[in-house]
Amino acid sequence: MPYFTETQDGTVLNVKAQPRSSKAGVDGLIGDAVKVRVKCAPVDGKANREIIETLAGAFGLPKSRVVFKGGETSRQKRILLVGVGADRVRETIGA
Repeated sequence: MPYFTETQDGTVLNVKAQPRSSKAGVDGLIGDAVKVRVKCAPVDGKANREIIETLAGAFGLPKSRVVFKGGETSRQKRILLVGVGADRVRETIGA
């Protein structure tokens, strides 16, 4: 299974979250998902908000264009990058 799916609205990424990391950032691929490290603990949605901020920064998007499609309470998440095509995802992730 690929780590993203291109849709009419943009691209949906499979994300594996790593909370409580020493630094935040997109850390390449792990299996069929993009590894995103965040400093926050997964409490009260703080890690999810940091994932949105991290992906928005990596793709140069406003936070409003990074939308959860599933997995808010799991380490495995599906996140829509509105208006982002597959080529841009490959360039940014480096795979």
